Amino acid sequence: MIKKINHIGIAVQSLDERIPFYRDVLGLSLTGTETVADQKVRVAMFRVGDVTIELLEPTDPESPIAKFMEKNGEGMHHVSYQVDDLEKQIADVVDKGVRMIDPVPRPGAHGTRIAFLHPKSTGRVLTELTEE
Repeated sequence: MIKKINHIGIAVQSLDERIPFYRDVLGLSLTGTETVADQKVRVAMFRVGDVTIELLEPTDPESPIAKFMEKNGEGMHHVSYQVDDLEKQIADVVDKGVRMIDPVPRPGAHGTRIAFLHPKSTGRVLTELTEE
């Protein structure tokens, strides 16, 4: 069962260039940065209430974020929903005809497990399921 929005992912060319807008202009608190090597991305996180804004900078030209920006430029990349039981949620959406990018959970940022639903099954919105 979906509990809440976990985070909103925003693709950026450079964390160093974009962090000041979120921190200094919007006044959001930077809660941390990390590199997620297997996803070829650097991440900066900001809290807004119960939701995290996650800036995603590619670390490799072949990363999914770099490929996304080649087609779309910087901007909103995905919405992540928090779930209690990731395997069960994957099974539920697959049973309802949804195509998965990740049929098996994989490690995500902040020590989470994640799985992405294919945007062709979600009205062109890249959707992530996150289990903390």
